[in-house]
Amino acid sequence: MDVVRSWRGVPGSLKGAALAIGNFDGVHRGHQAVLLEAKRIADAEGRRSGAVVFDPHPRAFFAPEQPFFYLTPLPLKLELLAELGLDQTFVIPFNRDLSSLSADAFATEVLGQGLGASHIVVGYDFTYGKGRTGTTEGLAAIGRSHGFGVDVVAPVGAEGATFSSSGIRDHLRKGEMREAAEQLGYWWRIRGKVEPGHGRGKRLGFPTLNLPLAHGQDVAHGIYAMRVYHKGRRYDAAGYVGSSPTFGPGTPALEAYLLDFAGDLYSEDVELEFIAPLRADRAFADGETLAKQMRDDCEAARIVLRNIGEDDPMRRFPLGRALERAALDCREPGC
Repeated sequence: MDVVRSWRGVPGSLKGAALAIGNFDGVHRGHQAVLLEAKRIADAEGRRSGAVVFDPHPRAFFAPEQPFFYLTPLPLKLELLAELGLDQTFVIPFNRDLSSLSADAFATEVLGQGLGASHIVVGYDFTYGKGRTGTTEGLAAIGRSHGFGVDVVAPVGAEGATFSSSGIRDHLRKGEMREAAEQLGYWWRIRGKVEPGHGRGKRLGFPTLNLPLAHGQDVAHGIYAMRVYHKGRRYDAAGYVGSSPTFGPGTPALEAYLLDFAGDLYSEDVELEFIAPLRADRAFADGETLAKQMRDDCEAARIVLRNIGEDDPMRRFPLGRALERAALDCREPGC
């Protein structure tokens, strides 16, 4: 997938595409409907398909003092877009100049002239331009005047709830991993480089890998059943998010104990899937009591992970299957 990080100076070969526009944080099942509609139109018309995303997220730009919970940092978002089969993605810097453009100027100068879109696909709640004054009806009218089509995709949801990035963040803040996964179409994940920890887990008999939590990732504190991916292999794990209250107040951290692994992953890149909450975080009287509870937590994690089976979102949803194949470096048909 070609990635272009500007709307100015776009090569002619990348113009004329059918483009889905949005922030697409999480690339959840509602986003996927918008993105795949752009791909369907492109395929039908013999054109390239693509997405237009903004970096940073407008909320992070307008309120930099308020930590923003990114579901999918940009590198992961681009990988998910590529897994959907898009030909190209425009990453538009969201800055003062862009935010000051009127709705008409954004549609004509950025979408029409800059990107040379042949067709635009957006979600039902899409707004644009300074003050978010642009509407889907207005975009369609501008498209008719400037030679690009506009399609609006209806809400996507289940059981009376519309899929949304904000709703998914709320689920994660409550530790509701299954509910978040049903909207995402895959288990929510964090990736990063393993860092040295305090060594407390090792002293208790449970050496953990430690990852930094990105600023704003305020997932519920507690113990989780997790899966960890490293160099094409997947390991079951019991994971922890919290500030280690048994040892005094600390900075929230992410740790995972691999259930069937012997080795050292310091400085290695890994990816963690959050599968299910096991219990809330709490303080223990001493390390021995905590270690006993950790043994129970590991057994609980084994039971959960052993019984996911066909209900696993990584098997049930197309993007989940694509992510799993990529993480396991599996290229054979039917893998």
